[in-house]
Amino acid sequence: MNFTAQKASRKWANGTFGRIAAAMVTAAAAALLIGMPVEPAWAAKASHAAPWDNLFRHLQPRPRAKARRVAVPLPKPRPAEAPSAEPEKPAEKASPEKDKAKEQAAPAPQPTPQPSACRLALTDEVAIAPSIPDIRGANGCGGEDLVRLEAIVLPDKRRVSVKPAAILRCPMASALAEWIRKDIVPLAERLGSTVSDLDNFDSFECRGRNRIVGAKLSEHGRANALDVRAFKLTDGTSISLTDRTVPRKLRETVLHSACTRFSTVLGPGSDWYHEDHIHLDLMERRGNYRICQWDVWDPLPQRAPLLPAERPEEAPPREVAAKPDDAKSDANRSDKPDANKSGAKPDAAKPDAQSNGEKSEKAEPAREDKPATKKRRKNRRS
Repeated sequence: MNFTAQKASRKWANGTFGRIAAAMVTAAAAALLIGMPVEPAWAAKASHAAPWDNLFRHLQPRPRAKARRVAVPLPKPRPAEAPSAEPEKPAEKASPEKDKAKEQAAPAPQPTPQPSACRLALTDEVAIAPSIPDIRGANGCGGEDLVRLEAIVLPDKRRVSVKPAAILRCPMASALAEWIRKDIVPLAERLGSTVSDLDNFDSFECRGRNRIVGAKLSEHGRANALDVRAFKLTDGTSISLTDRTVPRKLRETVLHSACTRFSTVLGPGSDWYHEDHIHLDLMERRGNYRICQWDVWDPLPQRAPLLPAERPEEAPPREVAAKPDDAKSDANRSDKPDANKSGAKPDAAKPDAQSNGEKSEKAEPAREDKPATKKRRKNRRS
C-alpha cells in the first residue's frame, strides 16, 4: 500500500468515528432534554435473565423458613447457703521439662540463718547479749553475727554492767566477757572488792581510723573494737586505766592481760588519740601479728600544796614554842645584872646598844636644841 492509500484510509476512519461520536453526543443531549429515564432502562435491560439461568434453578438453595421464638424458662437462682462450685481443672500431664522450667522460674526459698558457734557458746550464763540484725553500711561499715552486749555474768551470777551497751561482733563480745571474768574480776578481788561496771567509751561507729576523714576504715566501723576508759568497783571507787595515781603494778597487770587476749591494744604513748582510754580489737593480720602499744607512766612527783591544809576542829590546842634567837636574847638579858654586880665595865653593854639601832635613834631626839635656837633669835633681835 502506498502512502496515498494510507492517508485516504485514515481520513475515512477519522471521519467515520467522528460522526459516530457526534451522533452519540446528540442522542444523549436529546434524552436529557426530553427527560427520558435512562437509568431504569439500563437497569431493566441488565435485569433481563439469560436464557440458560433456568437450567440451574433446581440447584440453588431454597430459603429457610423463619424459626419461631419459644420462651425458654430460666433456672432458679442459686441459694446463698450453697457451696461455691469451682470448675474442675483438667489434670495436666506431668512432664520433666515442665517441672524443670517451673523450678527455674520459682524463686528458691531462702534458708533460715543458723546461729554460729560463737552465738551458741555466748549463753545467758556468760553474758546478756541479745542478737541484732546484720548491718550493711556505706564503705564496708557493719558486719554479721552482731550482738548488743549489755552485761557480763560472773560465775557467782553477779553482773558487770556495760555502760552504755556495746554493739559488737559475737567473737569480740565473747573475748571481752572472758577477759572480765578470768582476769579483771580476780584482780579486783585481790584489792578487796569486785567489778560492778565497765566504762564503755566507744564501740560500733562507722568512721575512719582516729576519726580522720578519708582514712582506712576503723575496726569500730566493723563492730570489732571497744574503747575502755575505767572499771567501777562495788565499793564506789573507779579505776581509770590511764590515771597515774593508780598503782603502776595494777596498770601493768591489766596491760599484760589485755595484750594476751586481744590482737590490738593502744593506750598512752601510742598516739595522742589514746591518751585517756584503752583501745581493744580483734583485727586479723598476716602471721597473727599483734600490736601492743601502751606506756604505763610513773606517778607524777608529789609537790607541796600552795596553801596549808585547814586545822581540824578536833585537833588539840597548839603550844607556841620559843624560838632559838629569843632564847639567846633572854640569856643575854639575864647575864646583864650579874655582869654589873661583878664590876664589869660599862663598855661591855655597848655591843647591845649598837646592835639595837632603834634605841639609839630614839635616844637622840631626846636632846633639846630648841631653847638654844630661841636664845640665838633673841640675841639677833637684841
